[in-house]
Amino acid sequence: MIYLDYQATTPLAPEAAAAMRPWIETNFGNPHSPYRMGREASAAIDVARGYIMDALGPGAEEGNLYFTSGATEAANWALKGAVPDLEEGKTRALAIATEHACVIDTTHWLAVEGLEIAFLPVQPDGIVDLEKAEEEIDERTGIIAAMLVNNEIGVIQPVEQLSAIARAEGALVFCDAVQGFGRVPIPFHACDMVAISAHKVHGPKGIGALWIRKGVEIEPLLHGGGQEGGIRSGTLSPALCIGFGEAARLITARRDEDAAHVTRLWDLARERLQGWILNGSFEQRYKGNLNVRAEAVDAARLISEVREVAFSAGSACASGSGRPSHVLSALGLSDAEAKSSIRLGFGRYTTEDELNDALDLILAAAERQRSLA
Repeated sequence: MIYLDYQATTPLAPEAAAAMRPWIETNFGNPHSPYRMGREASAAIDVARGYIMDALGPGAEEGNLYFTSGATEAANWALKGAVPDLEEGKTRALAIATEHACVIDTTHWLAVEGLEIAFLPVQPDGIVDLEKAEEEIDERTGIIAAMLVNNEIGVIQPVEQLSAIARAEGALVFCDAVQGFGRVPIPFHACDMVAISAHKVHGPKGIGALWIRKGVEIEPLLHGGGQEGGIRSGTLSPALCIGFGEAARLITARRDEDAAHVTRLWDLARERLQGWILNGSFEQRYKGNLNVRAEAVDAARLISEVREVAFSAGSACASGSGRPSHVLSALGLSDAEAKSSIRLGFGRYTTEDELNDALDLILAAAERQRSLA
């Protein structure tokens, strides 16, 4: 099968798999134990944390990195944990309308807890409307969530500009950088908390991290032993941490090579998909995410017919629901237009021949649909 769903997950890097193996098979010590096996595991986790901090780039040194079970936990922790420590009068939580489900649903949970919530609209290109954001953000705003790179359409949000508006009113800024980590610069100077995930950068599933700016206080989400800096409980998996660290080390080593490869694949796909309409901004986007639509094409049927290729109609979290993507709806697309949209995600291990072969199959199946319309 040809894999073109890099936004859902990425292939595990062979180097990460090899780095993890000893910590699964023989080096099984609890990293929080005081004897030699525990100390060795703890030291290896510290090395992995350093690799991740290096890969995060400039500004990351202004905060601390805490391992989590994934980005969903990190987002929940950031939003739920920050609210109890907000200043008096900070009673509102805002998020961009196209945020990931883990942010959208957590924001709704905050409403149940008594906060006023609002979702900032985006323009037809998927970029947040900064003028309307400035109208919406006021002195009561306590926290704002802004995704750096959208998981469905690949657009890069102007986090720095939105943060400037938010901070002028004394609000905290949480950034979901899951799809941006390793691909575009993360504006740490404009963020108070940042979530990342290992399996979106060729690391293992089941581990992510929350970066918290020094001086920002948030409450624990999980209670227990406080193994991570006293504020996140649970025994860390050395294998998962080390796999994440190795994936991050490869990001640093291969950054330019990976970026050039993705650009070549993007150019190839755009050339082959002439006549298909791009969803989201053309200029302000990560090119490893190509979300396109074509008239008289049913995306769900296309996916079921082209079984030799793994691609999607949007977020893996919402697949199978039968509902149009909330991201595409936020762009103003009709239900029919949203249901005719497909997402192709490619990266480090995608070859040009694979992409060409996949596009042959997708285009042929789409043409069959059109001929019967």
